[in-house]
Amino acid sequence: MTASFHVVGIGPGDPELITRKAERLIGAASVVAFHAGVTKQSHARRIAAHLIPTDAIEEELRYPVTTGSTDHPGGYVGALADFYDECEARLAAHLDAGRDVVLLAEGDPLFYGSSMYLLDRFRDRFETEVVPGIPAFAAATAAIPAPLVRQTDVLTVLPGTLPEAELARRLADTDGAVIMKLGRTFPAVRSALEQAGRLDGAWYVERASQPEQRWLPVADVDADSVPYFSLIVVPGDSAHRPTASRLRSLVEVRGAQATSLETTGDVSLVEVRGAQATSLETSAAPAPTELLVIGLGPGPDGWLTPEASEALAEVEHVVGYAPYVNRVPQRAGLTRHASGNTVEVDRARFALDLALKGERVAVVSGGDAGVFGMAAAVFEAAADPAHPEHATVPVRVLPGVSAVQAVAARAGAPIGADFAIVSLSDRLKPWAVVEKRLRAIADADLVLGIYNPASRSRREQVVETQKILLEHRSPDTVVIVGRDVGRSEESIVVTTLGELDTDSIDMKCLLIIGASSTRVEPNGSVWTPRWVE
Repeated sequence: MTASFHVVGIGPGDPELITRKAERLIGAASVVAFHAGVTKQSHARRIAAHLIPTDAIEEELRYPVTTGSTDHPGGYVGALADFYDECEARLAAHLDAGRDVVLLAEGDPLFYGSSMYLLDRFRDRFETEVVPGIPAFAAATAAIPAPLVRQTDVLTVLPGTLPEAELARRLADTDGAVIMKLGRTFPAVRSALEQAGRLDGAWYVERASQPEQRWLPVADVDADSVPYFSLIVVPGDSAHRPTASRLRSLVEVRGAQATSLETTGDVSLVEVRGAQATSLETSAAPAPTELLVIGLGPGPDGWLTPEASEALAEVEHVVGYAPYVNRVPQRAGLTRHASGNTVEVDRARFALDLALKGERVAVVSGGDAGVFGMAAAVFEAAADPAHPEHATVPVRVLPGVSAVQAVAARAGAPIGADFAIVSLSDRLKPWAVVEKRLRAIADADLVLGIYNPASRSRREQVVETQKILLEHRSPDTVVIVGRDVGRSEESIVVTTLGELDTDSIDMKCLLIIGASSTRVEPNGSVWTPRWVE
């Protein structure tokens, strides 16, 4: 007889929130398994105790460790690996004997649930089924009660174990949020909420749907009192100005008292959680503020200049390509405006519009903003006759470490003499122009730095570049391939023009093609003499 393994979600704590399907499977189970804390009774079993048959075999899967220290030779990870091996063996013995196993899972089984690790082990060996359950954040949102997200709001679920800076960044970039895994992480989570400007309106919910349930503003929580069964709800409404469409059926959270909204046409004044709406009086337009264009360097925080750091600490808005915006630490009072690639001028116009309104704005680029970065795009947008108002915005460029400098420094001093740099991207210029410039640089025997050598859809340019350069340079010409310089995946490869593997080149690479005088020392350092013989 073939036995089945059922992972059954039983909700956050209130037995009445168990689904009918879960109730049926538990009631018919031959074996009921459940996890338990190191020194605590199983919360999952307590929720479903009234449904477990008296003749069912119960398997308590007690964790050997939580997040504390352990004397296991493999540390925390090793201890848990051994634990799941043991759990697998115990439950597999029942399944091999033809006994169906129901594994109880608090909340929803596949939402940060421990049961998924056993599901991974059994899904290819036995017939498996997962029964969804009400997740804890759904019960917490209902407890407040307040709308979590509306209409096109984006909801982000975050573990409180994320690094504080990363958590703050993600909180600032979303509408609604749920933060799980609190306990000892609570102080850092509270700080991240404050940095993201989301502390006001964030709600702490403890033991949602259970008799001991309580909820209060995060700002009022004593960090020493936060248990494991707690989470934070950040409603999407807290990220937006109150509007009639969002608040027409507003519920006053603190007293759980409904607040009626009287309207005459559109709602123009509402009271939200004690805050008073203020009327806006039009006045003379503010003077434009100086728009900063900042180079962030190739990656490491240590390569960000003090001047750039000070400027980023004072602006109210950061505008840029998403990966670069993500490198700017989130803090209270900062709004981030991330966008995709290839929209540089639109991005620049947006930043100029903000500066026109008197906002303090920084446009950010990787490396140096003036080297294939956003500086030229900002000046291009400011000079557009279709938007003459942009020309009134003062623009200041703050330099950064360029990628070619970083790669050169890692290799030695290959650009210690005359050099040129070229981008192989033909998005803004014809390939014929790129080819003409490559031939001129090669003929002049200049060291050449190559940006944007290849992408997923643009492979032929780097191949063609190698052919063009070989018409003028020896196959033994030194070539440096820098990949992800400044990041954990960094690599520097020194090869030759003839041996260069163009198939290995992508947008993460920057190439430096040496001059005829560029040399490689026995220790691998590459340098170009300052003199010409």
